[in-house]
Amino acid sequence: MDMRSLLLLSVLVALIREGEGQNLTVTLLPKFPQVFVGDDVTLICNCKGGSKPTTWIFNGASQTHEDYSKLLIAVTPKNNGVYECVQGGKRSDPYTLTVLNLEPHAQLSPSVGGAVMTKGDGRNLVLQADDDLKNWSCFVLRGVSTFSLALDVDEKMNRAVIFAELKEAERATFFCKKKKADLRSNAVTLKKTELMVMLVPPAIPALQGEPLALRCVVWGGPELEKAIFYKDKTPIQSSAEDTYTITKAKQSDNGNYSCHATYRFSHISAGAARKEGDSDAQELKVIGGPPAAVISESSNGLQCSCPDCPANCTSYHWYHTPLNDPFTRKKLSESNGLITVKDVGQYKCRKECGKGFSRFSNVYIYKDTAHLMPILLAAILIFLGLLIVLLIALKRRRGGSAIQETERDKDKKTGGDYEQIQLKDKDKAVYHTLGESTSKDRAEGGYEPLQKREEEGVYHTVGPEGPGEGQSEGKGGYEALKSVKADVYQTLSSDDSKKPAGEAEGGYEQLPQKDKDYEAVTVEDSPYEEVKKQTDKEKE
Repeated sequence: MDMRSLLLLSVLVALIREGEGQNLTVTLLPKFPQVFVGDDVTLICNCKGGSKPTTWIFNGASQTHEDYSKLLIAVTPKNNGVYECVQGGKRSDPYTLTVLNLEPHAQLSPSVGGAVMTKGDGRNLVLQADDDLKNWSCFVLRGVSTFSLALDVDEKMNRAVIFAELKEAERATFFCKKKKADLRSNAVTLKKTELMVMLVPPAIPALQGEPLALRCVVWGGPELEKAIFYKDKTPIQSSAEDTYTITKAKQSDNGNYSCHATYRFSHISAGAARKEGDSDAQELKVIGGPPAAVISESSNGLQCSCPDCPANCTSYHWYHTPLNDPFTRKKLSESNGLITVKDVGQYKCRKECGKGFSRFSNVYIYKDTAHLMPILLAAILIFLGLLIVLLIALKRRRGGSAIQETERDKDKKTGGDYEQIQLKDKDKAVYHTLGESTSKDRAEGGYEPLQKREEEGVYHTVGPEGPGEGQSEGKGGYEALKSVKADVYQTLSSDDSKKPAGEAEGGYEQLPQKDKDYEAVTVEDSPYEEVKKQTDKEKE
C-alpha cells in the first residue's frame, strides 16, 4: 500500500471516530440567564454538518414537530420540563427548561404600534430600569443569529431607546441585559408582513382577565370601509370599526386571528377605487401571568400588597410617573408597603421576589387638590364680588327710576290738567304750575293761574293786558279769551291790530269755518313775548 492510500485511510478513520463521538445538544435562544413568563424562546437541536429531520421529545413524549428549531411563544410554567431531540437515530442530551412565574428586572416596550410591521419598517423600543442604564446593552435575535444594538440613554429621563427593525428576518426578538450581571429585560417579538392588510396584536403578552385589542390596519392609511375579523378562519365580527376588542381575555380566546379589509385611498383621490385584502394569521396566546401587586388607599397614604406572591417575596418597590410622560419613570426610595403621597402623578408598585418581581400593580393617579383650594376660593370670592356689584348697580338703577317717577308724580297737581313748565334758566325767571283756580293759587310775582271754568261752553286762556268792551279781565292783569259757544274758536290778537270782519269781542280774531273743517291756528304776535316783557318791567 503506497503512502497516498495510507493517508486517505487515516483521514476516513478520523472522520468516523469524530462522528461517533459527537453528541446532539439542545440550545436555548436567546441565551437568557433566566426565562420569565411571557418570553418567546427557541430551542435548537445542534449537530455539525447542518440540520436534519428532527424528532422532539418533551418530558418523555414524542411530538410531531420535525424542524431542528422549536419556537415556544409566551412561555409559562406549563412549559417547564425536559426537552430532547433525535436526529439520524441519535438522541440529544436532555435540556431542562425552567420558566419563572415572575417579571424581569427591566421593562422593554414599543413607544407606538403593535407586534406586526411591514417590510422595511421600524420603530422605537423604550427601556426602563431601576438603576443606571449606562451599564445596559441591548440585542436582537434574527433567526439563529444574535446582533448587538445601539442604545441611546437619556439620563435625565432615566430611560433608553433602541431602534428595532427586522431587515430580512420574518420575526425578531429584542431584549436588553445589564453588563456583568444576570439582570435583564423582558423580550419583545416583532413580526413582518408583506401584505397591505395587517392584523396587529399587542407586542406584550395577553394576560388573563385584562382587556385586549386586535387591530385591522391597512398600509398607507386609506379609508377603511369594512373589516371582517376571523378566529381560526371563522368570522367573529363584521363592521366599519378597525378594532376587535376582548373585554376580559381568557384561555378560550387562544387561536389564530386574521382580518379582511375593504378600503379606498380617498385621501389621494376622491374617486379612488374600492379595494379588498386579507391579512396574515397571527397566533394569540392568553396566559395567566405572574401574581400582581395591588395598591389601595389608607388613612396615611398608599398601601401596596401582593396576596398571591410566594413567601420569598420581601421588599416593595415604588414608582412615580409624571402625568404628561408615561415613559419617564422614577423609582422611589421607600421599600416598605406604605408610602405618603407628595407629588402629582401616577403611582404603582411591585414586590421583589429574589430572581424577579411580581407584576406591576394597578396605577393610582394622584392629583393634588390642596394647592388648588386657594385658587378656587379666590375665584369664588371674585365671582361673589362681581355678583354683589351687579346687584347694587341694578338696585340703584331701579331706585333711580322710582325716584324719577316719584318726582314726576309730585310735579303734577292732583286735580289739575296741566304739567309743570320745564325751567330753562332758573336765575332769570320764575315759572308757576298752572292748576285749578283757587284763592291760594296766586303767585308771588303777581300772576294769576289760568282758570278753567265751565260756563255754558265758555273757556279762557291767557291774552295780553288791556281789557276791551265786554271782555273779562283776569286778576293778574291778563285778560281771558272768550270762546263763543256756537263753534267759534278764537286766536290771540294784540289790541293794536285792526278788527277784521267777524272778529269776536275782546279783540280776538275769529277762526273761519269751512263746512265744519277747521284751519290751523296761526299766531301773528306771540303773546308769550308780552308776558316776558311784562315780567321784566315788574322786576325793574
